[in-house]
Amino acid sequence: MDPSPFTGVQIADIGHAVQLAIAPVFLIAGIGALLNVMANRLGRVVDRARALERDINGYDETMRSRAMAELVVLDRRMVLVHWAIYACVASALAICLVIGVLFVGDLADAAVGTIVAVLFIAAMALIVTGLIIFLVETGIATRSVRVRQEVLKHKAE
Repeated sequence: MDPSPFTGVQIADIGHAVQLAIAPVFLIAGIGALLNVMANRLGRVVDRARALERDINGYDETMRSRAMAELVVLDRRMVLVHWAIYACVASALAICLVIGVLFVGDLADAAVGTIVAVLFIAAMALIVTGLIIFLVETGIATRSVRVRQEVLKHKAE
């Protein structure tokens, strides 16, 4: 009995395994682009929060009240973007596992279809979760960054 399931693996077999793994690799690249957008957004929110925290003591009471309200919203947004990033990273990790299982399963002639299906479904559920959380965060951002009516009226005059 051969102790290794990979003994006698041919180059053509490895090539076929690599072909199987190509599509999930493109998915990882797409998730990477999403993570880049989310990380940049998180950085901007953090920068805004730090600027408010730095300057808040110099504000009059009205501005301090507005700044505190904005800090509460920024804190919520930071948490949401963090969770969106977490879900997308977990999705990318699940896709990496899909690639590994596909590769090993093809080379070892193992029946890994169920494992691959479960991992892929988990990856898609995680990416959907991350995108929904990100959508909620962008909704909060849109609602919280409205131009105040008194500013608009003053500008019109």
